[in-house]
Amino acid sequence: MAAVTAAGLASYAVGGGPGHPHGGPRPDDARPGDRPPGPAPDRAALRRLVAGMSLAEKVGQLFVSRAYGHSATDPDPADADENLKLFGVRTAAELVARYHLGGIIYFSWAHNTRDPQQIAELSAALQRTAAGSGSGVPLMLSTDQEHGAVARIGKPATLLPGAMALGARHGAPAGGPAANATSAAAGAGPAGTGSAAGNAAGPDASGKGGADSAGIAEARRAARIAGAELAAMGIRQDYAPVADVNVNPANPVIGVRSFGSDPQAVAALVAAQVRGYQGAGVAATAKHFPGHGDTETDSHVGLPVMRHSRAQWEELDEPPFRAAVAAGVDAVMTAHIVFPALDPSGDPATLSGPIVTGILRERLGFRGVVVTDALDMAGVRQKYGDDRVPVLALKAGCDQLLNPPDLGLAHRSVIAAVEAGELTQERIEESVLRILELKARRGLFDAAHTVAGQVGALVGIPAHLSAADEIAAGTTTLLANPVKLLPLDPATAPKVLVTGTDPASPSGTTGPPTVVLARELTALGCRATAVPPARAVAAAAGNAAVLVCTYNVPEGDGPQRTLVTELLATGVPVVVVAIRNPYDPARLPGCAAELATYTWTDVEMRAAARVVTGAVRPTGRLPVPVPGRYPLGHGLAYD
Repeated sequence: MAAVTAAGLASYAVGGGPGHPHGGPRPDDARPGDRPPGPAPDRAALRRLVAGMSLAEKVGQLFVSRAYGHSATDPDPADADENLKLFGVRTAAELVARYHLGGIIYFSWAHNTRDPQQIAELSAALQRTAAGSGSGVPLMLSTDQEHGAVARIGKPATLLPGAMALGARHGAPAGGPAANATSAAAGAGPAGTGSAAGNAAGPDASGKGGADSAGIAEARRAARIAGAELAAMGIRQDYAPVADVNVNPANPVIGVRSFGSDPQAVAALVAAQVRGYQGAGVAATAKHFPGHGDTETDSHVGLPVMRHSRAQWEELDEPPFRAAVAAGVDAVMTAHIVFPALDPSGDPATLSGPIVTGILRERLGFRGVVVTDALDMAGVRQKYGDDRVPVLALKAGCDQLLNPPDLGLAHRSVIAAVEAGELTQERIEESVLRILELKARRGLFDAAHTVAGQVGALVGIPAHLSAADEIAAGTTTLLANPVKLLPLDPATAPKVLVTGTDPASPSGTTGPPTVVLARELTALGCRATAVPPARAVAAAAGNAAVLVCTYNVPEGDGPQRTLVTELLATGVPVVVVAIRNPYDPARLPGCAAELATYTWTDVEMRAAARVVTGAVRPTGRLPVPVPGRYPLGHGLAYD
């Protein structure tokens, strides 16, 4: 067929007035400043576009692949070599043209995300390539910018608090059967009394009303900022928010990426973030369906099994996904987990017709795009070969096939399945049409390219950075303060030592957290020094307090527990600052104070420093119970 030019594609997005694309009524809580969802895609025109594509072009639209390099046409030699080894081409532009790709996913480790201006230039160049090749359909450029523990793009872009920190700001309800169920699932026993807000009725799944609508508003605000910055860089699909309800403290892959353990609170926050992202013109993606919150295996390296009964799934795991669908979420990502109560076949959810079609499509009424989790993950590759996985995912009801380990093999396998009659042309076209509708709804046919000046006008601007600090101010949770050590009085210029674990920043652009914390404490009036753990005990004497940053302290003895024990023996008050999962204090008893920050990027460390000095009063509440120690909703305030 004749290639459709980028300029001519706008006609395919013309349709009637705005409508809800995925079932149910359109949300009626649009806020001033929201971008509309775009005109309802003209399905007839899009069908004509699909009908004019070759089979290879249609199949290409289903795939979202990685590509190495900071430039579409001139990557660094090592990245060109990696592309050649994996894909048989040297550049991302050649990859798009060869396979007629529907999308590219950006990773920091693939060297796609050096800085916002570079990302915008990469996006524009890739879109020019797509417009000039094959059917001319624009790309859906995507990334995992959850914020918090998972962020592909760092400074100077704005980094915001992650999901569990936002859950702490929201103040998870502590009463009611759902809260008690999640506490029991986590092994903590019945939930106890939390904040006053937590004891009131929680918000409904729409994010309206409830005891703490400010927390909902801030979650929405965070997503709006994140979405605006992504759109300015040409990224129109974010694999966020995480809709998993984390009820298992041993979960190795979700944890603080979840908003918490209360399904109704998670549902409200998921819906708020869907509206925030999509109000900024970026497709939100609720993940990982049907729920990855109670697993003890990381699906990147193994195949988790979810042991919830059907009734437990309906009570604990379903509400956030139902709320996302009600909020009009553009996409839902599947999980590479086995869920016997929902499908006894032993197939992972990504390859399960009963789960993807039977539950997500039919029970929840979702009519948007279903995207697989990455197909190079071990969880989806254990039962079937890489040639079968993409075919089985499509048969199950998925639309977008994300990051297959061997793109050429996957592309050929889908074509072969169509030619053999295992997949019909109609089934392929059904998914392609959903993908094109999403692209039309997000304005890609009208404005596929980034606009010069958008990055400077929207990314990492003072208003966004200030908002990030304002949002973070309510996230730090004061768990214990038995001797009223906190807040430290900056007027006395207390001497403070900061030590502990310094994990790498999720984006590689912030930290180390101990240094950032010490620097901010000094700016607030303390005399703070950061030292490595090997020097901390010798340097402790003479300090008003030692702040120890901990990171997922394991059960039993280990270096972090040894450090705290030795510091306690000096007689200097020790403050534990749990900078990832909030379960650490239960394994480090005897400290003068305990804080949870939920992530360790600069914005969370600045917020913690303000709480330590009393510049901000602690208001965060635990969005998960800490087994044997604190109930859901626990959090202290200063007298």
